[in-house]
Amino acid sequence: MYVSLNGSLTGGKPAWPEFARLAARTGFGGVDVNLGAAMKEGLDATRALFDELKIKASNAGLPVPFSRDEEAFQTGLKKLDEAAQFSGAIHCPTMLGILPPASATPKTELRKILKDRLTAIAGILQRSKVRLALEFLGPLHFRTGQPHEFIWRMDEALEFAKECGPNIGLLLDVWHWYHAGATAADILAAGSSRIFHVHLSDCVKLEPEQVRDNQRVLPGEGVIDLTGFLQALQKIGYRDGVSPEPLGRIPKEMAPEEGARLGLEATLAVMRKAGVA
Repeated sequence: MYVSLNGSLTGGKPAWPEFARLAARTGFGGVDVNLGAAMKEGLDATRALFDELKIKASNAGLPVPFSRDEEAFQTGLKKLDEAAQFSGAIHCPTMLGILPPASATPKTELRKILKDRLTAIAGILQRSKVRLALEFLGPLHFRTGQPHEFIWRMDEALEFAKECGPNIGLLLDVWHWYHAGATAADILAAGSSRIFHVHLSDCVKLEPEQVRDNQRVLPGEGVIDLTGFLQALQKIGYRDGVSPEPLGRIPKEMAPEEGARLGLEATLAVMRKAGVA
């Protein structure tokens, strides 16, 4: 496991490629890649950047809005092969996408639509040896915000991912893992072959109705069993990135370098406590 710099620690600043330089300068082992900005810089420049910095290209966002309307999906899909080739060429193994926890569309109907779309995405990504990690969203306010619940439990998200393609797995965000009621046993059941990336934060004690996504705290500041979470990842042989994502915790006025160091130190502290660093 290595720690990857996430923009939630820096207020979305600085811009790429200085963001990657900040990750290396502050001691991160990897960086969350701004794929669009990196592609504008060009393949040769981006390869040279990672060769210089000696850090990993951990993950990038999937540039296809697969849960929106058909026109938006098809427009994004046409550009995916180029993005996948670029991602593979810079050794960025994983793209990230989000499963809707609820929808205006009935679950059975939406499941078929998204399965068809994700299967198409998986085929394109596989040609460049890129994986897709799907994030499930656990808090109550996400799954009750639309008329029909969709997929928000870890075990169901895993089952759905497996149906969509051999290179589709999970983005395991400990915040959503906790609020979805998942356990270490769910991590052991998933195995490392289907967990592709990890987001780390923490949560203070709240009633389910009180939880909002921007109430996260730094790893170690809350009540989530991060030791059990991380040790379960170690047991399955997880070797990919861990991105600290304490949404709402880093003050807007904090300097990006200070936020990056704060997130890295907190993450390494809980990893050492769990015996995985």
